[in-house]
Amino acid sequence: MTDSDSPLGPDELSARLGEVFDLVGPLYRRAQRKVEQYAPLQGLSVGVRAVLALLREHGSMTVPQMGRAQALSRQFVQRMVNEAAARGLVESAPNPAHKRSSLIRLTGEGAAAITALVAREREMLSQVGGDLTDDDITACLRVLTRMLEFLDDIDVD
Repeated sequence: MTDSDSPLGPDELSARLGEVFDLVGPLYRRAQRKVEQYAPLQGLSVGVRAVLALLREHGSMTVPQMGRAQALSRQFVQRMVNEAAARGLVESAPNPAHKRSSLIRLTGEGAAAITALVAREREMLSQVGGDLTDDDITACLRVLTRMLEFLDDIDVD
């Protein structure tokens, strides 16, 4: 057994990170189902919700940028953008950096829809409870970010 503040050896690290992967899959699927329960109140699919959330967080983006950010294919993101545009939630704008790849941005209606959905999600997450500390959340984010960075070279297209 190692000191809890000491870095793990490769075998221990892979076993512990395997435990994380074993939790992340079910967590993601359950969270997705919960979003699907809330999203219809706004008329949003999980995919459209992801597009709106990205634009809310990062501002205008191209479809390829959104795909890379979410590790999703350009084709899937384009379908979600098309769905959001048909509902008036996003719009295309000229991209000064690239004539053929428009910037996608939130409309006022899109911003209001994602803001309301995120507020409902945060209300739900506030009920997690327990004895979690800021340090716990920071450590969790650090581990998940490191794992995501390790897999960053995976091509989704």
